[in-house]
Amino acid sequence: TAVLIIPLLSIKDVMHVSHAGAAGGVTAVAQHDTDVRSLIYSSLIGLLVMAVLSVVFGWLLAGRLLRPLRTITATARDISASNLSRRLNVGRRDDEFAELGETLNDLFARLEAAFDSQRHFVANASHELRTPLTAERALLQVALADPDAPAAELRAAIAQAIAVGQQQEQLIDALLTLASSERGIGQPQPFDLAAVAGPVLQARAADAERGQLQLTAALDPAAAAGDPSLAESLVSNLVDNAIRHNVAGGQAEIRTGQVGGQAIISVRNTGPVIPPGQVDRLFQPFQRLGGRASRASGHGLGLAIVAAIAQAH
Repeated sequence: TAVLIIPLLSIKDVMHVSHAGAAGGVTAVAQHDTDVRSLIYSSLIGLLVMAVLSVVFGWLLAGRLLRPLRTITATARDISASNLSRRLNVGRRDDEFAELGETLNDLFARLEAAFDSQRHFVANASHELRTPLTAERALLQVALADPDAPAAELRAAIAQAIAVGQQQEQLIDALLTLASSERGIGQPQPFDLAAVAGPVLQARAADAERGQLQLTAALDPAAAAGDPSLAESLVSNLVDNAIRHNVAGGQAEIRTGQVGGQAIISVRNTGPVIPPGQVDRLFQPFQRLGGRASRASGHGLGLAIVAAIAQAH
């Protein structure tokens, strides 16, 4: 026989157990809330401290990293304002700042070369422009100094003054052509280099005949794009040089055509051979093979104009 024993609790015992459980639950919830608030406060304080430390560390790190940039900026500003011959000291660094310093040094070198070239050009241009003005003034002063000068002498002085003025006008035109060609080409236009060279040769036929020169031409089509007026100046200067720097009874040959998809013009003559070491110098403004004394050979701008126009195209 199995006996089942079930313990019986009184109502008083049940109420006591219920009150004890409820009190424990309230205490546990209160403790949990306290722990959560403490965790939140601790997290906020930690985040605030980390934010302050991050800002301070970032500021120090940025200052250290950007110190070379500030040095480069200050030195570059001083170089551009005082002396372009100075250079940045990039040291032995092998990073972006060193690359920036080398780039700025290259820029300063190009600027220094450009400014020196400009100053040299202005000085030479001033000298070239002053010479005909001085000659023209001397001619007029001599003519005016003699109140009894015959009409023939006055006419001769006026004719010489007009000739000097024409030389000055040619020089100014050459300077304007050189300046416009160095600015580059705004809107390129298609043209045929052979069609440009034909009228130039016809206009120089009389000059070649006076010099007992034989002009030969082989003008094949040479399609190009650029400024036709500048191209005409290029051809004119080359042909003028071929005629001027030649020998009596000599020859000058002009050819145009296409080589490798590019328009080509070739000018050859039987004039004196230019020393190889002097070729590059002659492409600079106001440079003559015989120096400044050889003014009969021109102003020394022809090949400089040719080089500038060719570069612009």
